Amino acid sequence: MDAAQDATLLHTVADGVATVVISHPAKRNAMTAAMWRALPELLAGLADDPAVRTLVLTGAGATFCAGADISSLTGDAGDAGADDPRALAVAAEEALAAFSKPTLAAIRGFCVGGGSQLAAACDLRFAEEGASFGVTPAKLGIVYPASSTRRLAGLVGPAWAKYLLFSAELIGAETALRAGFLNELLPAGQLDKRVAEFTRILASRSQLTQAAAKEFADGRTDRDAYWQGRAAAGEDTAEGVAAFLERRAPRFTWTP
Repeated sequence: MDAAQDATLLHTVADGVATVVISHPAKRNAMTAAMWRALPELLAGLADDPAVRTLVLTGAGATFCAGADISSLTGDAGDAGADDPRALAVAAEEALAAFSKPTLAAIRGFCVGGGSQLAAACDLRFAEEGASFGVTPAKLGIVYPASSTRRLAGLVGPAWAKYLLFSAELIGAETALRAGFLNELLPAGQLDKRVAEFTRILASRSQLTQAAAKEFADGRTDRDAYWQGRAAAGEDTAEGVAAFLERRAPRFTWTP
């Protein structure tokens, strides 16, 4: 069977958490052009689903994503059509970064090239010990997109971004944590449990607070008055204060 036929994006929604799984087992979950193209539409549907309060991006099996399927860059995959595969990757990355609810990359194994690009576009990154990270366009003579470079530098700083981009070398999970790429590093076998625990926390919090914080943290500070107005007009603040005084879990209702 053609490996490209096994390349797909799977998704489930349960208990407020949407889980998107990168699945291309024949090539360590490398993203084909068709997968890059499908991701923005999938994300748009999940963003519009009121049952979704947070999103987890992960890879099937023991690998997150080994990057782009190189055959799609050379036009051998048969699915790229007239689209520039690099433009497809950027569009997918930007759609993930713009997702209106908290996003978390759950990483094990290789998170390389386009995989690191997708992980960096998530709000948070949790990884299991033994994971490896790299940004590898210098091995192929590819110019890494400006938007992706800025996002990487925003996470790890210019010095680490240059280290990764100049060398195309892989770094281990401990180094990725120290560099600021990762939020948490978990012992082997503990990643799924911790992600489930943390996403339950995210799903219980105010989406109003999260949506405003996401905009501000990502550099959009011109809508402070807008968000303050939404808070004053909405019920989340009143519910949060009431729940605190009544010593109960809040039941937030605002949705993006």
